[in-house]
Amino acid sequence: MPTDLRAPFEVEENAFDRWLMDREWRRRNLSTPPPGLKPVSGDPGLPLLGHGVEMLRLGMNYGARRYSTHGPVSWLSAFGVKMVSASGPDATQEVFANRDKAYSQQGWEYFIGPFFTRGLMLLDFEEHLHHRRIMQLAFTSERLSGYMAQVGDVVGSSVSRWAPRDGFPVYPALKQLTLDVATKVFMASSLGGSQSDRLNKAFVATVRAGTSLMRVPVPGGRWAAGLQGRKVLEDYFRRGVPAKRTSDSDDLFAALCHARTDEGEMFSDDDVVNHMIFLMMAAHDTSTIATSALVYYLGKNPEWQDRVRAESLALGDEPLTVPLLNELPTLDLVLKESMRLVPPVPWTVRKTVKETELLGHHLPEGVYVTTLAWLNHLLPEYWTDPHRFDPLRFSAERREDKSHRFAYLPFGGGVHKCIGMHFGTYEVKTIVHELVRRFEWTVPADYRVQWDPTALPMPKDGLPIGIRRR
Repeated sequence: MPTDLRAPFEVEENAFDRWLMDREWRRRNLSTPPPGLKPVSGDPGLPLLGHGVEMLRLGMNYGARRYSTHGPVSWLSAFGVKMVSASGPDATQEVFANRDKAYSQQGWEYFIGPFFTRGLMLLDFEEHLHHRRIMQLAFTSERLSGYMAQVGDVVGSSVSRWAPRDGFPVYPALKQLTLDVATKVFMASSLGGSQSDRLNKAFVATVRAGTSLMRVPVPGGRWAAGLQGRKVLEDYFRRGVPAKRTSDSDDLFAALCHARTDEGEMFSDDDVVNHMIFLMMAAHDTSTIATSALVYYLGKNPEWQDRVRAESLALGDEPLTVPLLNELPTLDLVLKESMRLVPPVPWTVRKTVKETELLGHHLPEGVYVTTLAWLNHLLPEYWTDPHRFDPLRFSAERREDKSHRFAYLPFGGGVHKCIGMHFGTYEVKTIVHELVRRFEWTVPADYRVQWDPTALPMPKDGLPIGIRRR
């Protein structure tokens, strides 16, 4: 079992942090197991708060330490519920494969249900397949090709207006860029400054609300901000549904309104609104994280930046298409490695809807079960020198991502694997392709980005880089 997985996630710890991590907690069993199964050991953490404070303060450090101390299956209390940590590829595989249909997406309902009502990620079993089948019509190869032509136009126009300098905060610039892309491609519209800011803040509020320690709408709290953010987004998209129902445009919003299976199944207005809110969040939040991580590692590793740039320049000025994006193998390696080191969605949660078994341990009905892709991406059992930036680990000669089917999960896995993974990959590649052609950038040698573990990973300081035009 690994003993130290902290290297790239160092956090300043005071005496209170050390006391939290080193104190000998009273160990308890999750339940009395039936014959032949082991109980799940663990501990509740602090009264009322459980381990929530540690998880929010230490993020990946906490997950790594728990895995080293307790192994792949243990229970804890956090955010007002008792949950089981299913860590490592073997445990993740059992949860995602879900052979006895014991693990439900209801786990997400507790955390983000009030803010992403009936989004695709929150639906289960047959209902999930029904919605996914309809939604897939908006992500066909033909539609993806049409979307990418628009992505290239928005990206080229936006990055040309960047004002290079030292200390350029690239994360908020990328956040605005990916929101511009999402509104253009998904809604065939553009947002003014005040409306863009309003929607961006609403998305941020809904994402961050899920890990609130105070899970009631106290004025000024994150839970209340999330509920208000949901209202802003719902009002915005609901106003647009009637026009999209009669529109002949080829944006995603219209595609969801018009999508109809061979059996005549289609989405209701509520379905369209719920899916648009979720897809818009996923499209620009996860793409921003993936692009930010890639920019950071290219800034820290200029030799790889040069290799990516040479490949992009060799394509000339021809507009990017899906086939051309697939002719950037170096960029593909770098993107995969960046998402290994910083997965855009680092954790998932399920809830057991009946008794089940996890790696020989008994899990009763009604237990929240978390998996941590970020941890899987850093286990030395599966990755050579896992903390080091090494894109060649994904080369045909090495393929370390094949060491275990669930060692690498940048887009999740199982039947709930990200429906927009191809769009997201092409979007990030398009952005970086335009950046390396127009700019060079650096990151100070002594600078190490700190990723905020509150919800989805984002750089706490906006990720300042030194950037200049070529």
